[in-house]
Amino acid sequence: MNRRPASHPPAIKEWRLNLYLSEHDPDTTARIILDTGDNVLESHAEARRNPYDPDVPDIGDELAAGRALIAMGRRLLRAADGDIKAVGAADTEEDLSPLWMDRE
Repeated sequence: MNRRPASHPPAIKEWRLNLYLSEHDPDTTARIILDTGDNVLESHAEARRNPYDPDVPDIGDELAAGRALIAMGRRLLRAADGDIKAVGAADTEEDLSPLWMDRE
């Protein structure tokens, strides 16, 4: 006899992400804090303006924030990989993300 799996109502979760930008010309620093309710993850990144380039603070903000978001994504992928291994799931040949780099 085949039984249908029990259906569960969709889970709705809210994660809080705060992004802080600070500028000390020529450097812009981004700090991200992600609160999942169960864990808190943090990432940082910087952007540095070339002294010969015009002073456009929005560009430094975008670069630093974008880099910090990519770093946060990598942290999440590493956490997921650790959780997958912790529950004994089968290893796959598939790479979790092309953004995963050992240097960060």
